Amino acid sequence: MLIGHQTWTFENKPVIISTGTVGGPFEANGNIPNDFDILHEDMWQRQASFEKSQQVMMEEACQVAVKKSIIEKEQVEFFISGDLINQITPSNFAAKTMGIPYLGLFSACATSMESLALAAFFINSNGANYILSGTSSHNAAAEKQFRYPTEYGGQKPPTAQWTVTGAGCALVGKDGIGPVVTSSTIGKVVDMGITDPFNMGGAMAPAAVNTIETHFKERNVDPDFYDLIITGDLGHIGREVSLDLMNERGLNVREEQFVDCGLTIYREDQPVLAGASGPACSSIVTYGHFLNQMKKGDLKRILVVATGSLHSPMSIQQKDPIPCIAHAVSIESGSETL
Repeated sequence: MLIGHQTWTFENKPVIISTGTVGGPFEANGNIPNDFDILHEDMWQRQASFEKSQQVMMEEACQVAVKKSIIEKEQVEFFISGDLINQITPSNFAAKTMGIPYLGLFSACATSMESLALAAFFINSNGANYILSGTSSHNAAAEKQFRYPTEYGGQKPPTAQWTVTGAGCALVGKDGIGPVVTSSTIGKVVDMGITDPFNMGGAMAPAAVNTIETHFKERNVDPDFYDLIITGDLGHIGREVSLDLMNERGLNVREEQFVDCGLTIYREDQPVLAGASGPACSSIVTYGHFLNQMKKGDLKRILVVATGSLHSPMSIQQKDPIPCIAHAVSIESGSETL
């Protein structure tokens, strides 16, 4: 199952049986509203805090994924999740509500594919039959923790990105009908010395390229093996930097083949500066938009590379550089896999 040093292949092809995607009002006005299962009309959702609102969205995404399947919640062995908030409390509290044995993760915005990779690993190894894998984020909660409360109205530079409000969850199983997870490449932490927390795309781009290059080498495939190579939340700046780096390294990734969840979820006229970000960004766009395209037959193979910056408010205050990571998962249509 291990090939090279960083890549797992899944011979038993764990199945993404169903998914649940939840968004807020800004996402409802975005580019892919029809790919959500639930869209909320306000940021609070009748909760006492934005963090509690985020917890509710994670619970809803899990519940929708189970409801859309043919199994009961009691058949799910594990719930794997994470988010950005202190001690991943929205995920922890959602796990309390779900009442499912729980593994909490933190890879910032790369958590979506980390959780999917681990779910596939457990199922491929007969460690479970059904696993819920998900992530969530909330614009106002993340802004309050990492920058300034939205009420402050602080000016942001054009390199900044907009944290997605929402949650995405996949129900992964040993058997079933749906797209299958065929491999994953676990990324290394890459630190290029960038210290600007308002330029996450530029900071994360080298980690994304490192993981993509490793995946191609260890799986012994070229970029055209995939219909799309999808990054998590590089935005305009990180995407351009990644294209330049891949060109320098001789990776023949076509520009039209290289897409970003952070540039897919919102319309171009929405004020998101360099694009979207947040753990929910890659999970929502992958589990909603791109898997819907796969189910329609428009896509056969995709490589999803979720990117994350592993800084904290404290590390930024102490002037530390921003370490970044990217985890890649390959997903293929269930009828045609190699």
